[in-house]
Amino acid sequence: MGYVWKYLQEALALHKWRVVHWHYRGHGRTPMPLDPRRVAIDDLADDLAAVLDAIGVEKAVLAGHSMGVQVVLETYRRHRDRVAGMVLMCGSYGNPLRTFHGRRTLETLLPWMRLMGATTPRVVRAVWRNLIPTELAYIVSKTVEVNPELIRREDFFPYLEGISKVDPLLFMEMLAHAGRHSARELLSEIDVPVLVIAGDRDGFTPMALSKTMGEKIPHADLRVVEGGSHTTPIEKPELVNSAVIDFLEQRIRTAKPKKRERSKS
Repeated sequence: MGYVWKYLQEALALHKWRVVHWHYRGHGRTPMPLDPRRVAIDDLADDLAAVLDAIGVEKAVLAGHSMGVQVVLETYRRHRDRVAGMVLMCGSYGNPLRTFHGRRTLETLLPWMRLMGATTPRVVRAVWRNLIPTELAYIVSKTVEVNPELIRREDFFPYLEGISKVDPLLFMEMLAHAGRHSARELLSEIDVPVLVIAGDRDGFTPMALSKTMGEKIPHADLRVVEGGSHTTPIEKPELVNSAVIDFLEQRIRTAKPKKRERSKS
C-alpha cells in the first residue's frame, strides 16, 4: 500500500525530512481490527495520533491523499496540538461518495454492494481477490479514472495488488464511514499552514472540492496540476514534489515562531 507516495517519499528524504508512512486498519502491514466496524474516520484519526505517540513525535506535518485528506482533517479536529501543518492531496473534506464523477451513483450503489458482501461473502472475496490485480482492472482504471497519458503501469499496478489483499467487506465498511463523514465546518478554524494539491482531471474527488478547501482554510496554498487525475502525485511527480518541498521549506522549516506577549508589571 502507499503507492501514491513513491516519488514524494524519495524527494523528502533527499531534503532531510523524516517520513513516517503508516497503514490503515486491515491495510498493508496492519492486521484486521478486532471489531471490523471500527473503521470510521475518527478511529483512523486516533490511530494516527497513536502512531505519533509510538514514534515519539509530539507534532508533525500530516499528509493525506484521497480519503487520507478526511483522516488528516479529522486528526486536526481531535488532536490539533499534534499538527504542525497539512498537505491535502486529491481529496475531499467530506461526503466523497456524493461527488464521485459529479454524481451520487457510488453512494446509491454502496448499500447494495455491502448487502451482497454480507449475503455471499466467499463469492465477493474470491472475485475481489482474483479480479482486482489484473490487466483488465488496470485498463478499466485508465479508462475511467487515471490519466492514461501520464500514468505508468509500474507505478499504479502496486495499488491494484495491494487493494486486492484488503478484505472487501472491511473496505466497503470504511468507504461507508467516509461517505458519511464531513469536516466542512472545520475548514475556517484551521490555523496551521496548509497546502492543497488538486488534479484538474480528478473524477473521484473533483477539483472544485480542493478549491473550496483552498478558499475556506485561512492562508491555505492551492496548487492545481494540469492534466492530473486522482493519482496526480505519481502522474506528475516532479511538479508535486517541488510544490510540497517548497511548502515545507518556506512555511514549516523556516517559519518564524509566533511572538509571545510579555507581561508587564
